[in-house]
Amino acid sequence: MSLRRIVLRDFVIVQSLDLDLDSGFSVLTGETGAGKSILIDALQLALGARADSGVVREGAARCEIAAEFDALPALTPWLEEQGFPVEDTLLLRRTVDTEGRSRAWINGSAATMTQLKALAKSLVDIHGQHAWQSLTRADAVRELLDAYAGVDTTAAHQGWTAWRSKRKTLETATERQNTLQQESERLAWQIAELDKITPLPDEWAELNAQHSRLAHAQALLDAVQVAVSALDDDEPSAGSLLHRALTALQAQAHIEPQFADAIEALEAALAGVQDTVHSLHQYARRTEQDPASLEALDERLSQWVSLARRYRRPPEELADLHAQWKTDLIRVDQALDLAALQRDERQAWQAFSATLQTLTKKRQQAAPKLSKAVTETMQSLGMQGGRFEVSLQRLEEPQAEGWEQVEFLVAGHNGVTPRPVGRVASGGELSRIALAISVVTSRLGQAPTLIFDEVDSGIGGAVAHTVGQLLRQLGVDRQVLAVTHLPQVAACADQHLLVSKQQAGAQTVSTVKAITPQGRVSELARMLGGSAASEVSLAHARELLAN
Repeated sequence: MSLRRIVLRDFVIVQSLDLDLDSGFSVLTGETGAGKSILIDALQLALGARADSGVVREGAARCEIAAEFDALPALTPWLEEQGFPVEDTLLLRRTVDTEGRSRAWINGSAATMTQLKALAKSLVDIHGQHAWQSLTRADAVRELLDAYAGVDTTAAHQGWTAWRSKRKTLETATERQNTLQQESERLAWQIAELDKITPLPDEWAELNAQHSRLAHAQALLDAVQVAVSALDDDEPSAGSLLHRALTALQAQAHIEPQFADAIEALEAALAGVQDTVHSLHQYARRTEQDPASLEALDERLSQWVSLARRYRRPPEELADLHAQWKTDLIRVDQALDLAALQRDERQAWQAFSATLQTLTKKRQQAAPKLSKAVTETMQSLGMQGGRFEVSLQRLEEPQAEGWEQVEFLVAGHNGVTPRPVGRVASGGELSRIALAISVVTSRLGQAPTLIFDEVDSGIGGAVAHTVGQLLRQLGVDRQVLAVTHLPQVAACADQHLLVSKQQAGAQTVSTVKAITPQGRVSELARMLGGSAASEVSLAHARELLAN
């Protein structure tokens, strides 16, 4: 079993609900409008479905949904990776307020809707009451076959994207050969122009700094000489004054210990002055007026400015422009190499084609198996002699999902050629075919809980009893929950949940509860269309349960 318990607070017309669920096959029944699908809707929200303020019961500030599942060992690595606690059970909780704002938690830790959805497929498999509609949609049909075949089209999508990109590149390059040749020549000429100065990143700022230093060399040397004179050469100088103060305090330090801090500060200051004088002398020795270097810098700066004006860019952008043109030239020259582009396109096609062959093989192997399984199930659903086929039609050009267009064909009875489902099947037949497919495919799923939301619509009588038996058989290995209006289906359940609504003041509220054996007889009698108190109806209900 998987879904242990579901708790609702102020959800639609449910004021408060705390429901424990059993393993096996459980049904939900109730009068029209009682809200039989309300648990399914709530569970879908707990699993990350989109919500709006309409799910909050009128008069309440917010609704709350909690679903508790048995812990699945297979989910432990994912929970740990996402940072959620790993516990004996898996608790999903979600709230929605009257503004439509939603919050969610997994095992007590805040979660996103994406994380809830990531868990959904591992926990619950839901077959809706309009499942038959998907039988007429090509993408849904293909996905159904792929799920049955265990096909993952991710690699095919990636291969298709790569191949299409290479093919588009080749086609564009072929069409633009003359233009590309002109562009290559233009870029090569522009790069050659900038090669004359070979601009480097941040070089413009450094050139300006060097030029400024050389242009003001004499002023800089004069400043150094003034500073050295003031610090060391003049009499008195800053250094000699500091030395005099230091000597005076040191002479009396044995009498006044408080002079220690001042002496330390003067020593540091004197050392700093001496270091500064030394550094300034070194600067003066390295610095001299250099008219030749200044002239060379003037020339280089002039080249930078000239090229910047020509290409209408600030001088500091020339280095980046030079690098970009080189990159563009490589790209253009690659586009001119049609042989290389053809080779790339061919390699991409070969890789994609190999992936497609794998997809095709798996689909060809799965199609007859699915056809046989659904055909066999149809016989027990009132379509004796009917036949179901999965048709694979090769496309003129492969798509991201493969070479094949998948189509479901059906023959309602013997001697009839199978034709597309949507063209030949009636509404009732479509419902039964969809149910047969749901039953067949659900046996292969990994989710421990299966939910059937009125998938038995359009059937009745002995066929309905067969549906109930099929769902009961599924309940041997999986937890099955079905919303039904058919007493024959409900009679086959291991657990019967009754949905009812009552007036609570000015509001209508819905409740769900497991009913007693006697209550189950009364509910089946009501579903049979007679009075729940009629002895005939009650006898018929008891007979259904006995069978």
